[in-house]
Amino acid sequence: MKKENIVFFDGVCNLCNGFINFVISRDKNGTIYYATLQSDFAKSTLKDEFIQENTSDFSTIYFYTNNTLYTKSSAVLRVFSKLSPSYAIFAKVLMIIPEFIRDGLYSFIAKNRYVFFGKKSTCRIPTENERKQFI
Repeated sequence: MKKENIVFFDGVCNLCNGFINFVISRDKNGTIYYATLQSDFAKSTLKDEFIQENTSDFSTIYFYTNNTLYTKSSAVLRVFSKLSPSYAIFAKVLMIIPEFIRDGLYSFIAKNRYVFFGKKSTCRIPTENERKQFI
């Protein structure tokens, strides 16, 4: 992959879209890029380079940075670390919690995200200003 700092997310998940909106509004330098897991780019990139199993499972978020692919809670915290220093500190503090605990909570929420937060019928359409950040 040529671009760095790519968030791969479920484009029809309201919770996921809320997270992306949160990140976009705080990524003042526009250094984070976004791709829905439903996109051809995500399917081919993740399958070809990282994921051997089913790429139609949209229950996790992925974050590609520094030639490493992070998943679940680690992906979310790595995204936070790319925002302001206060969010980076917040992420470091939460990284103290063992990954199996963080990911257990993440998996519970991910499994029930459509029930708790709902689902869109189509993927998110970026605004004119956001388009350069979407792949």
